[in-house]
Amino acid sequence: MGYYPKTLERLVLELGKLPGIGEKSAQRLAFHILSLSDEEIASLSEALTSAKAKIGLCQKCYTITDKEICDICENPKRDQQTICVVQNSRDIFAIEKTREYNGLYHVLHGAISPLDGIGPQDIKARELLLRLGENDIKEVIMATNATVEGEATAMYLGNLISPLGVKVTRLAKGIPIGADLEYTDEITLIKAFEGRSEI
Repeated sequence: MGYYPKTLERLVLELGKLPGIGEKSAQRLAFHILSLSDEEIASLSEALTSAKAKIGLCQKCYTITDKEICDICENPKRDQQTICVVQNSRDIFAIEKTREYNGLYHVLHGAISPLDGIGPQDIKARELLLRLGENDIKEVIMATNATVEGEATAMYLGNLISPLGVKVTRLAKGIPIGADLEYTDEITLIKAFEGRSEI
């Protein structure tokens, strides 16, 4: 890339670090950014800085939020006796788009993966168990990804939760093995919720 000014090269390099952005996409974004007005640049810069500074984790479910407790956890109309366990906050957005589920969530922030050195202590498993002990939860729906790690995490947590007298279910296998929830269409997710089975 020696034919670009160093400042532009750095911008392309930084944009290329974003997930799903290759070199060509980074170049397109960089040139688009250069074409923006000073006001648009200031607005984009402020939005990035503000998001980084103000967004944290919900103290109940551990999804991303700009408040202490997220809107879902605060909503008294949600089913307070059902928790859907997901690997990341993006999965919540995918499920919410279906308008099929009306309970609460718990975000693990990962999955158990011994090969990657990730154990139960590295995800929000302990926090889930504490939450179950403090609330009258009737069902926990395991909505981890349909991968080896997601399945292992669901089984591990299911084995810990079942003795507590809480019903543990797994989303039906309408979701293809190896797929991430955030990329699954609404119809498939609806069918997966309808066909969930007890672990």
